[in-house]
Amino acid sequence: MHIVDGALSTEVVIAGGVLAAGGIALGLKRLPVEKIPAAGVLSATFFVASLVHVPVGPSSVHLIMNGLAGLILGWAAFPALFIGLLLQAVFFGFGGITVLGVNTFNIAFPAVLAYYATRRGCANPNPKVAAAWAAFGGAFAIAATTACVAVALAVSGEQFVPAAKLVFVTHIPIMAIEAAISAAVVFLAARVKPELLRSEV
Repeated sequence: MHIVDGALSTEVVIAGGVLAAGGIALGLKRLPVEKIPAAGVLSATFFVASLVHVPVGPSSVHLIMNGLAGLILGWAAFPALFIGLLLQAVFFGFGGITVLGVNTFNIAFPAVLAYYATRRGCANPNPKVAAAWAAFGGAFAIAATTACVAVALAVSGEQFVPAAKLVFVTHIPIMAIEAAISAAVVFLAARVKPELLRSEV
């Protein structure tokens, strides 16, 4: 769901960079030491999962795993996902440097929204209940990310409106896949390491 260089207006690129910088700063401030290993694993998971992609207009279709990152990390999803995006842009030219801020915001902000929408449910001592909330969070994060991408494209020019609509439709299967993966991971975590799902202070 990365947007490529040159597809967005200068105003959108600047706004995305400012918002991403704010999110990264807040995420680093709220990253507890005990969750640094989890942040590294989730950043690597995002990096690998989203490398397998199918181009769709000025964007692409691929797994993101931002919902899972948000459920576990909260605001710390911003720096974790930023690192993955930066490495992809530098080593593989996936996305781009000028749109790094926009791509970071589009992927990390929905992760934070998913965290706030599901944090109490995912912390439920019943693993099945926690998994159900995680499934919702995984699907919600993808839907919110497609909405952010669509808005960024639409406000950059009317020529991108059809592409913005296409981005949402093509990600419906991804919502289902990420819901299932998020549910499975949280189900396991709730049974063996429930502290991983504790809410931020």
